[in-house]
Amino acid sequence: MDIIIRAATAAEYEELGEITARAYLDDGLLTFSADDPYLSRLRDVAGRAPDGEVLVAAYEDTLLGGVTFAPPGSPLCDIAGPGEAEFRMLAVSPAARGRGAGEALVRACVSRARELEGVGHLVLSTTQKMLGAHRIYDRLGFVRTPERDWYPVPGLPLLTYRLEL
Repeated sequence: MDIIIRAATAAEYEELGEITARAYLDDGLLTFSADDPYLSRLRDVAGRAPDGEVLVAAYEDTLLGGVTFAPPGSPLCDIAGPGEAEFRMLAVSPAARGRGAGEALVRACVSRARELEGVGHLVLSTTQKMLGAHRIYDRLGFVRTPERDWYPVPGLPLLTYRLEL
């Protein structure tokens, strides 16, 4: 399958928001299921696009998934410090999993981070349940950084990873 990674267009924001929301909902990643307040942030691609780079994985005319790349200093960065970029909201449609879209999206973030002067690391946060994503991170050389793990809300631990560029 020839997966294309490219910038999302404004016309795709709503569809990507639904793919992202469905992926998190269907995988049981939201503490309060359909009532989780984070769900609206997952759907709001247009709201995050000005502060980061929204990338999509596409096959022909079908969106498979997406990710948001946050360069240093972006308000989308949760854990990135000086000299670090971050990516967030990696999601692949359940119907498209196992085809390499998730890994292709992460590789695109790695490439983008390497293009930025002064960026030495790419970081991310993930939940304990995102085992498929963890396998991608491990395969690509990301290292767990438990000293940076954090709780965005009580009862929701986020694990962190970092890749030296």
